[in-house]
This record gives sequence, C-alpha cells and structure tokens, in this order.
Amino acid sequence: MLGSGVAALLAWALLALPPTLPQLPEKRKVEEKEAVFDTTYADWVDANLLHIYAFNHSVRRNWTEGVRVSVNVLSDHKDLPVLFVVRQKEAVVSFQVPLILRGLYQRKYAYQEVSRTLCQPQTKAEVETQHFYVDVSTLSLNTSYKLRVTRVENFVLRTNERFSFNATAAQPQYFKYEFPKGMDSVIVKVTSAMAFPCSVISIQDILCPVYDLDNNVAFIGMYQTMTKKAAITVQRKDFPSNSFYVVVVVKTEDEVCGGPLPYYPLSKNASPEEPMDQQNRQKMLEVMVSPAITSEAYMGSVLFCLGIFLSFYILTLLIACWESCRQQKKKGLLAAMDSPSLDTASLLGHARSIPDSFLSHSPYESYGYGSFGNGSSSSAEGVTDSVGSTESSYGYAGQEQFKRRVAPAPMRPLGIAMGQRSLENVAGRPRLDSLSSVEEDDYDTLADIDYDKNVIRTKQYLCVADLARKDKRVLRKKYQIYFWNIATIAVFYALPVIQLVITYQTVVNVTGNQDICYYNFLCAHPLGNISAFNNILSNLGYVLLGLLFLLIILQREINYNRALLRNDAHALECGIPKHFGLFYAMGTALMMEGLLSACYHVCPNYTNFQFDTSFMYMIAGLCMLKLYQKRHPDINASAYSAYACLALVIFFSVVGVVFGKGNTAFWIIFSIIHILATLLLSTQLYYMGRWKLDSGILRRILHVLYTDCVRQCSGPMYVDRMVLLVMGNIINWSLAAYGLIVRPNDFASYLLAIGICNLLLYFAFYIIMKLRSGERIQLIPLLCIIGTSVVWGFALFFFFQGLSTWQKTPAESREHNRDCILLDFFDDHDIWHFLSSIAMFGSFLVLLTLDDDLDCVQRDKIYVF
Repeated sequence: MLGSGVAALLAWALLALPPTLPQLPEKRKVEEKEAVFDTTYADWVDANLLHIYAFNHSVRRNWTEGVRVSVNVLSDHKDLPVLFVVRQKEAVVSFQVPLILRGLYQRKYAYQEVSRTLCQPQTKAEVETQHFYVDVSTLSLNTSYKLRVTRVENFVLRTNERFSFNATAAQPQYFKYEFPKGMDSVIVKVTSAMAFPCSVISIQDILCPVYDLDNNVAFIGMYQTMTKKAAITVQRKDFPSNSFYVVVVVKTEDEVCGGPLPYYPLSKNASPEEPMDQQNRQKMLEVMVSPAITSEAYMGSVLFCLGIFLSFYILTLLIACWESCRQQKKKGLLAAMDSPSLDTASLLGHARSIPDSFLSHSPYESYGYGSFGNGSSSSAEGVTDSVGSTESSYGYAGQEQFKRRVAPAPMRPLGIAMGQRSLENVAGRPRLDSLSSVEEDDYDTLADIDYDKNVIRTKQYLCVADLARKDKRVLRKKYQIYFWNIATIAVFYALPVIQLVITYQTVVNVTGNQDICYYNFLCAHPLGNISAFNNILSNLGYVLLGLLFLLIILQREINYNRALLRNDAHALECGIPKHFGLFYAMGTALMMEGLLSACYHVCPNYTNFQFDTSFMYMIAGLCMLKLYQKRHPDINASAYSAYACLALVIFFSVVGVVFGKGNTAFWIIFSIIHILATLLLSTQLYYMGRWKLDSGILRRILHVLYTDCVRQCSGPMYVDRMVLLVMGNIINWSLAAYGLIVRPNDFASYLLAIGICNLLLYFAFYIIMKLRSGERIQLIPLLCIIGTSVVWGFALFFFFQGLSTWQKTPAESREHNRDCILLDFFDDHDIWHFLSSIAMFGSFLVLLTLDDDLDCVQRDKIYVF
C-alpha cells in the first residue's frame, strides 16, 4: 500500500509542473536601403540582421550596359560565410564569401574578394527602368563587409578594337559582342603577356545565368584553356540572337595548362579540408574580335587548290604529246633507214646495226662496271641467258674480273641474246598469257633451281640478266599482289578511321570542348560541322597527284603490253624489266596518305596521329622496294612479307606513341630490335638472300671471320654492296643511339625519320653507282630530281614551323598558333601539304623515269648494284 501511494504522489507532482515550451529565436531584423552606383557601402551583418540594397538603372533596347557587383568580406569566418543574393527581373545570382572553389584532388581555395558581372535582361521598350536587389546575410555573430556596384565600361566589344582587362579566379569577366550586318563569322582572339595563371575562354549564348566560375564555365558554349593565346571562330548561325558573351575565367590551378601543381604545406594542427589561400592570382588579358573570311574567300581558295593540281594534269598531257611526237619522228627515221632484208635478218638472228644517235643512248658495249679501276665486264660466254633453257650452261665469273668489251659494231646485234640465242623463239610465243595457273612456287625457268641460284647470285659481278631469269608472267602476278593488297588494306583501314574522326568532330561540336583537337586556331576556317576545313582541303593534292601517277603508270603499262604483243625486241630483251605492280601500290599509297591526313586533321591529337603517318611508312618502304626491284627483280621481297614488316613498323609506332614517352625500358628494347633488324637486312642484301638463319649461323660467322680476317686478310667480295651496308649500319646505329639517349617525345616522327634516312641513302647510292657504271640520266628525270629536291627543301621549311603540337597541353600548343599566310585561308602547314604532295609526286616520277636511258640496252650489259 505504501509503495503505491508514493507512486501516485510522484505522478501527481509531475502533472502539476507547467509544460516546458521550446524557446523561439529572436525575430530577424531586415534593413532595406536605397543604393546608388559607384558608392562603397561598408557595413556589418550577423545572424539576426538582413541587409537589402535596392538599385535601379535605365535599360535601353539598342544599348547594353554592364553592371558589376564587387564585395569584400573583412572577417575571417570560413565556416560561416556571408551570402550575397542578387535578385533581378529575370535572373538570380548568389555566391558566398569567402568563395570556395575546388581544384585537382578536391583541393579547396578560398577567396575573400569577389566580383561578378550581372546578366543583363533584354527589353522591348525604347527605355525601361529596372530594379535589382542585393541581399546580404550570414549565420555568424558579426561580420564586416564592403559592397560596391559599378557600371562596366566597354561592356560591348567592337570589331577590330582591342580591349585590356584584369581577371582572377573569383573576379571573372565577360563581355558582349553583337554581329554587324553582313558579317557571318568572326574570330575572337584573346592574348596575354603572361602564361600563368591558366585561364579559360568561353563563348556563350545570351542567356541567364552566365557560367563564369572555374567549376561551371564548361557547362555550355565553346571553351578552351589558355596560357598566352586563344582564338575561337564564332559563326552567326550558331547564335539566334546574333550576339554572344565572351567569358574569361582564371583557373584555380595551372596543371591543365602544363604548369606545375604547387605543394601547399599544411600546419600540424590544420585540417586537410581547410581551404588554401592563393593570395593574388591575377592575369592581365587583351581581347579583340575580328571578321573571319567570307564565303567568296572559301570559293576562291577551293578554286586555287584545284587549279594548282589540275595544272599538273595539263602539263603531263602536254609532255605526253611532245614525247609522242618525238617517238613518231624517231620511228620515221628508223623506218627510212631500215629495209625488209634487215628485218628478216634480225628475226633470223643476224646482226642489225642501228646508229646510237637514233637510239638516244651512248655506246654501251664499251662501258664497264665503273666500280673498279679496270672497268670490268662479262664476256658472252660467262653470262647466262636471260630466259635460258635447261640445256644452257652457265659460266661462273666470280673468280676473275671481267674484261672490257670492245665490239666492232656500234651496238651488239639485238637479235642475239646472251647465250647466242636468236629471237625466233621469242617471236613465236605470246607474252600476255593467262596468269590463273602460274605460281612462283610451282613454276621456274631454272631446272636445278637451288644450285643455279647459288652459282648465279654469288658471282662477283652481276648483270640484270642474271637476276631477271624467272618467267615474266610469274613476276607480273607477284608484283600485282602489291597493288591488290594495299587496296584491301586501304579499305579496311580507312572506313573505321573515317567513322572515328566523325565521332571526334561530333563530340567537339556537342560538348564545345576545343581542347580535344589541336588546331591552329588562328587559321582554322570552319565549314558545316568541320572545324578546320582548310587543313582538309590542302590534302587534296595527295589524292589528285596520286591519281595522276596511276594514270601515267596505266598508260606506260598499256604501251609496254602493246610492244610485247608485237614482239618488240627492245621490250623483250632490253632495259630494266618492266613491272608495274609496285608503282600502282605507290600511287594508291599516295592517295590514301591524302585521305588519312585529311581524316587526322578533322581532329588532330596524339590518339589519331598514326592515321597521318601510317601510309608515310608504306610510301617510304615501297619506294625502297621499287628501287631495289629495278636491278633485282627475281629476288625482291614478296607483298606478304613486305606488308608484314610494314605492319610491324606501324605496331611499334602505336606502342611508342602510347608508352614510349620517358619509358627507358621501351627505348632499350626498341634500339636492340632496330640494330638486330639492321644486321639481318644487311646480311640479306649482301648475300642476295643466299644464306640461312638456323642453328649453324654462329658457326658459319666464326668460320668467315677466321678465314677472311685471321687466316688471311682479304677484302670483301662485293665491295660496292659492302660500302652501302657499312654506311647504312653507321646511320642506323647512330639513330638508335640518338633515340636511346635523347628519347624524343614524338616517336612517330622519329620512326619516320629512320625510314626516310635509309631511303635517301639508298637513292644516293643508286645514283652514284649508275653514273659510275657509265650510264646517264636523261633530261626528264634530271629535271625531276632537281625540281623535287628544291620543292622538298621548301616543304620541310614550312613543316618545321610547328603551328601546333600534341606533345604539349592544348593551351601550350596554342602558343605556337599563327595567322594564315596564303589567301587569308591557308597556314604554313597547309603549304607543307601542297609542297609535300608535289614533292612526293616528283619523287615517284624520278623512280619511274630514272632508268629510261637503258630502254635500248641489253640486260646482260646492265649491271647490278
């Protein structure tokens, strides 16, 4: 009973107590005051006080006036900032001070002074008075601040007038530009004398709000990072209001522009989340809006480009007509001198004397090899038949030097081949048989092929007849594969490339991020959805001149086939053997270089640079193969092995671009592979393929070194080849050492330089040996060599101007941008495209016509080197 009474008493006591109500906060005091422009208001605010500043200003329909709000918070309460809210007719802008902006790795940066330009609403009235209010509030106890509202002078930019201003990360700037009547596009150029701090230039439509902070400037419009230069081409069609804002924002960090990421030491008691003070990151800039080119300039540039390259078609046609007339005159003179009895005697294998003056070549029966003092040459008995039968016996002249021929007649009888064989066997069989059942592995004119190859190809002094013994049908099919393979490669390579670059361009247009592509923005003329049409148009020369070269080769092949059908003795037994498959492959590669270079310049960057260089590697490789094929038609590489090696080169190019920058292990591995490949290729060339890479290779190398260097010191058997290969090894070993030591950033260009150096070395060797062998260079190839060398020199000058580079950040690359230099449309790199396409076309013509002086010389008198 007692326990229950105590409980009841306690319950009554609790019920008797008055209820405890929550304490209501003190009502916030609101102070509203009329404010005027260009006056500084110094005041304080706390949690119980709200300041409202009321401003009014006149807005005119045909005149835009900028309004800028600047605040400075004097108290350091980072956890309880002061909030500023600007209420306008059609927009609200709010920001806190200290203003916190984030950088890389979520670093926080605090700014006590903040300035923002207000978005200007449009009005339809002639003059309208608009009001806006600035609210100041905080949750801190007591915070002092300063507020100032000013009008922005020169808020509207004028065409071709420069305007200078300052900006910081917390004090961005933006200006308005209106398109004048009749102007469809302009270029906004922003420059600065100082590279850092890094900044962002943005082009935005006339909308509110304006995104002018580091953390939101990339939300809309077009933008690009900047150190010293920035340029954006703006088209009227992209802005329905015929005006736009130019927004300049200074970034909190410089890492995106290639600058260092500073280390801010934190005190022992400081929190990692504590904002960092950047002191004064201010940048002075200058902006100018200038007119872009007109549509008439586009049309004029296109016609100029077409006119240049179509003129080569006209010039080629004129030269072909002149050559045809010259040949007709020559044939008329020869026909006047010849008689039916002479023709009959020729077919029967008897001598036919033709003056050298009508054959357009010097007497070859008296020239020697030219590489040695006594001018060596082979006798008729020591040289094998170019299409010899199995009954022919082959003399081996490797152990003694040839003796100079002295023929009593001005020229050796065309009717007699090297084995004293008449042309009646040749005249009796067709030359253009079906190739469907002819394979190189199944059919060979040599009866005991391995033995005879070793005998013939290891002679000390070789003639073209020694290395042109396989059936012409077999070789024709072998070299046609070069063309069909590269055509197939081109289709499979080009289609995904085109799709990829279209995607790149779409991403640039949709996101507005112009840091994706490395253009020369000071000379990038858009057309439709393409950002730099001029860089694409300038590649037209590769395509047109490549097509012209294919037409020239087609005409040459038609004439050659006609000569074979009429059993022309010169086509059958004289001159460098004619194989056109590699020439077709070279012309196709030149056209594909133009197409893929255009694809690369749709959006140039390091991820697609291989598109611009892949077919350059192929062109260099095919030119070397063609130069080697001229005097080694039987032993030249097959299309499959050649393209496999080129694919390996492109593979290393991609790996080097992606992983090679600063990677020591990659450069060591590549240099070793480079040197080993050089040694293997040298051995292949020196022994004409008559060696084996097997387990006994080391034993054979030691045996050669012992017999030739230790036991008796003897010179190399093939002196000229040895000179070429020693020079080639010196150059390639030097390039490998350079790459290993310097480790250049542009690996693709370094790899291309290796190919070009080897091509130039072999070409120089070929020219020197041709002249030393008593041969000569005719007028057309001589003019091509001189003209091509001059054009290459100018082309390389423009190439090394370096208008952009993806080895640096986009902002640093723009420091190299330059204005157009030709027709206000083409820049230095476009001129490189023009000149290099002409130079490549000229180089191809040199390879095509270089040995035209040998067209009337029998192949047993044309020496191999």
